[in-house]
Amino acid sequence: MTADALLTPAQRAFLVGARTIVLATIAPDGRPRLLPICFVVGEAERPLVIHTPLDEKRKSVADPRHLERVTDILARPAVGLLAERWSEDWSEIGWLRLDGVAVLVEPGPDEHRAGVAALRAKYAQYATHHLEERPIIRIVVERTRGWGVLGARAGQG
Repeated sequence: MTADALLTPAQRAFLVGARTIVLATIAPDGRPRLLPICFVVGEAERPLVIHTPLDEKRKSVADPRHLERVTDILARPAVGLLAERWSEDWSEIGWLRLDGVAVLVEPGPDEHRAGVAALRAKYAQYATHHLEERPIIRIVVERTRGWGVLGARAGQG
């Protein structure tokens, strides 16, 4: 890992390869609020940026800006992320925890367009979603911590 990198190459590959991660926001009463999310990792090592959409899957509110995760982030932008691998073979388990600061990115800027393009490249399901019309969340990662096997599993390339 270079002096400026937050992730080792194995940790980065583990994170990029994950299909979902868990987002933790802070609810108004101070409790953590956990939610599995789809996401993409930016190409730069610093700042390490993650984007997650406010997609069109069924939601409890019509306007994505009123989702609990969004109101949490707007009031308390500190967030946590967890990528993990479970196996009955405990020699193969591992996790990566990331702490960061989240903001809402409204449609329009180049960052929003690039995030939407990356999300569509990773998740075929987003081909029919109107992500360009909805905000996305940007998380700038400040700290990381990993444990266990974060490279390829035994027998994988």
